[in-house]
Amino acid sequence: MVVDLENVALPGEGETGARLLDGPLRRLPSVARDFTELTGVPVDLDTELFLRARLAGFAPPGRTSSGGTCRLLRAADGWVAVNLARAEDRACLPALLNLLGDRDELADAVAGSSASEVVGRAQLLGLAAASLGSERCSRAPVRHERVGPTGPPRTPEGIRIVDFSALWAGPLCARLLGLGGAQVLKVESTTRPDGARGGSPAFYRHLHDDHQGVVLDFADPAALSSAVADADVVIEASRPRALRRAGLDAERFLAGRPGRVWASITGYGRADDRIAFGDDAAVAGGLVAWPLDGAGPVFLGDALADPVTGLYAARSVARSLRDGGGHLLDVAMAACAADVAAAGR
Repeated sequence: MVVDLENVALPGEGETGARLLDGPLRRLPSVARDFTELTGVPVDLDTELFLRARLAGFAPPGRTSSGGTCRLLRAADGWVAVNLARAEDRACLPALLNLLGDRDELADAVAGSSASEVVGRAQLLGLAAASLGSERCSRAPVRHERVGPTGPPRTPEGIRIVDFSALWAGPLCARLLGLGGAQVLKVESTTRPDGARGGSPAFYRHLHDDHQGVVLDFADPAALSSAVADADVVIEASRPRALRRAGLDAERFLAGRPGRVWASITGYGRADDRIAFGDDAAVAGGLVAWPLDGAGPVFLGDALADPVTGLYAARSVARSLRDGGGHLLDVAMAACAADVAAAGR
């Protein structure tokens, strides 16, 4: 998509958001309307997409993301995103440079390598990296597998949600369902609290307002099993094997009572262990802007794959409840971004 960045690059401005939603993000209003029809809850897309950038005072994105951790870099045969979002990621940078030819600067190392080599080496180190548009048409944004028995049709009103997710996509899903009357319990680990707590306190409150919270030892299977015993819906964003080791199994949960729903949010799907965050997942889906100067792609908005995925996940949970539940929902961030990008083109 070719975009006049003088008109759309400022994240969080209402008029700018409207132009994006009429242009490259034009798929999202229909997703929001679907959710509203299912739940009666209106979705303020400008707020959910751009509030974080506004509250944090992020600069407009370019080849560096609004949050400053992800870079779009030209490789020998294309464009890649490399996201050093965590302290441990930044500590891995010397190893990545060594694998890419012992260069001193990341941009130089990437420029001398193929996109697939850069992404492969980065992912080998556990870093979030993606080739531009690599996930276009790769899979559906949400895969629905009916694993458990069905129950009567329901809305979110009065259901009990246990949210094991963190950061943005999963909590936004829980927030939207909570606005529909669901009771939300947020579960955090004693050793790994939600990383979003280190960001804007106002944005964290926006996502978790009116939710209950509990901190549990994830090495205690009995505590985790007790947390979901009365749940109707589980939202999580972990690798399946990690939760199984902790004693949480989606199939067992769904089989335990008719009508339950399990929403699993990952970067590329439950069968894929690649790590992803909002900015690099958006790049993987091709959800970027191409300035009129023809100099190459830039980021579009702030970590857009996160709120996009949260909206898609909330709609899918609401649909499953309407249809009697029993579903394991496999939600892939990069595929959600790709679906929006395809419509925007």
